[in-house]
This record gives sequence, C-alpha cells and structure tokens, in this order.
Amino acid sequence: MVILLMLANWGIETRKWQLLVNHVQAFSFGRALKSVLAGCSVTMLTPNRIGEYGGRILYVKEEHRIKAISLTLVGSLSQLLVTMVMGCIGLLYLRYLSHNNSSLGKVLPEFWGDVLIYLSIGLTVLLLLFYLRLGWLVRTLEKLPSFQKVVNHIRVLDEFDDRSLLQILFLSFIRYMVFIAQYVLLLQVMQIDIALVLCFWLLSIFYLVMAVAPTIGFVDLPIRVSASWAIFKAFTTNELGVGTASLGIWLINIVLPAIVGSLLILSVKIVKEK
Repeated sequence: MVILLMLANWGIETRKWQLLVNHVQAFSFGRALKSVLAGCSVTMLTPNRIGEYGGRILYVKEEHRIKAISLTLVGSLSQLLVTMVMGCIGLLYLRYLSHNNSSLGKVLPEFWGDVLIYLSIGLTVLLLLFYLRLGWLVRTLEKLPSFQKVVNHIRVLDEFDDRSLLQILFLSFIRYMVFIAQYVLLLQVMQIDIALVLCFWLLSIFYLVMAVAPTIGFVDLPIRVSASWAIFKAFTTNELGVGTASLGIWLINIVLPAIVGSLLILSVKIVKEK
C-alpha cells in the first residue's frame, strides 16, 4: 500500500507540475513525470529541496528555463503552505491536549510552545497572502525600473488567477494527505499503537518541523528519526518502530525516486552528447 501511495504521490506532483509548466510550454504527462523525477535526484544534493528546479528544467526548452524556475517555486510554495497550515492546526491540537495531560508538556512546553504556534501562524498567513497575490507582486515590480530584467522572467506568474492557484493548492493538499497515509500505514506495521486522529496531527507537526529544519536530502535521515521520536515519545515506547518507519518513508519517498531521476538525468546527458 505504501508503494502504491508513492506512485499516487508522484502522479499528483506530476499533474501539478504539468499544469504549471503548460503556461510556458506544452508538456505531456510522461514528460512531466520524467522532469519531476529528475528534480528529485538533484534535491538529494541541496538544502531543503531548493535545487529541485535544476533537474526539472532539463526537460524544458532552453528559452523557457528561467521562467520555469519561477513556476517550480510556485509549486513548492503551495506544498509548503499546506504543510504550514496543517502543522499549525496540529500544534494547536497538541496544545489543547497538553492542558489535560501534563506529560505532554515535555513535548511542547507551554512558553516555547506558544511562541512556536504564534510564529508558525504568522508565517503561514504571510505565505498565504504572498501566494494568492503573485500577480500583484509582478505588477508592482513592473513599476520599478531596476527590476525590469527580473520581471521579464517572472511575468508568467501574472497569468495565474485565483482559481488556478487554488487548484494547485488543492493538489498539494491531496499529496499531503498521501504523505500522512503512508506514514500512518508504516507506523501500524511497526506496531505503534496510537489513535488515528492523534497520529494524524502528530505527523502534521513532524512535517512542519521537517519543512523548516535545515536539511540536505542525502543526510537528513538522522534529523528525521530524531524529530519523529521527539514528537512520538510521549505516546509510545517503541523507539525502534518509530525510527524504522522514518527510514521507510525516506527510502520510499526520497531515495527511490532520486535513483530513478538520476538514471533519467544520465540518459538526457547521453542523448545530448550524441
């Protein structure tokens, strides 16, 4: 089931990228999938997946590549926004539970927990306003002469109306739910006995932490394992199971697609050399 959900995960991301890149170049689903997987490979070498565009633009025509970078950022921002919103709700849920269970204070101390909640909510609101006003940002920069070169490359963002942005955001939300379902299944396999609702919101906090923590793809496994255990230890004593579930998600969702993407990048290079 987790493997099948991985296919759904990258299928949703491919559709999202196809919708985005079609604003500068017609992309088939198959070409979009190759582009997404190539991006997965590059992210293994960069902090917090910021190099994802480096692999994706290999399948975009050279004259459109700089514009495609801004489209990649839109897709990443939508996914981050969903993660932030759900993570904030998870923090509020855990804060609510901590009032009835003093042991949860070790997971989310009251003072620092409140600081984290307020900062997360504030940042989420700013991200949401920024995301829904991309066109306004482009039109504002157009009025500044020193930004004309930049505007020429990001003007494509002005083509996105609210409906298009919400469609991308909805696909990001569905993909997020796939992440959660995968993790819940692996935790069950590892015999982590936590109520489904509680497990869901704990995972939302975990993904929030991973979204803001500085990581590099090929060495972020220790951070994932440590973060997951710090969040789950108040509800289970099965540290090995929690760590193994984190390892499974890392291998299935990150390493395996990156290996496939590396082969695709190699094939592109060979074709260009010929």
